[in-house]
Amino acid sequence: MGNRMKQTTRALLIACLALPFVVACQKDEAAPQEEAAVVQAPLTAPTTDDEAAWGEYLVEVVKRNMEGVTSSPYLYTLPAETSPDFQGYYDRQLEKAQVDIQRGILEGNLLAYGGPSSGKIADLVIAAFQKAQPGSMKGVKVLFIGKPEDDARVQAAVAPAGVDYKFVEAK
Repeated sequence: MGNRMKQTTRALLIACLALPFVVACQKDEAAPQEEAAVVQAPLTAPTTDDEAAWGEYLVEVVKRNMEGVTSSPYLYTLPAETSPDFQGYYDRQLEKAQVDIQRGILEGNLLAYGGPSSGKIADLVIAAFQKAQPGSMKGVKVLFIGKPEDDARVQAAVAPAGVDYKFVEAK
């Protein structure tokens, strides 16, 4: 894995791990603003394969979908398919996702999947959930950030595990 990819992965992990603390600290400060019904600007997915831009986009989408999540989210992402060692990165992410799911994900957690290649991310989710026990993930939120044509097959793959599935179109 290239140095740039390692840095991007570390930055995403740090952002995801810090997110619950930031949200908790801002709850008291945000209370008066909630009354004002602040509207967030819509997100736009990057139109390039820029890993840093995709990282920022995915972290922002995850932040906006943390409702009901009580633990640090798990974020699984892939670089563009044209990236050097794409297959190696895919294989490592798949192994991590499979181990996490087989180990067990507790209620109140969020598993988020996204990246520049919606089809490959969908393939990763489907493969990761192949060995999930039926009903074993009730109360776990799965967030798929991708294209509408991949939504139905991802939803069908995760449904038996009993997750709370949400699709966000990367547009």
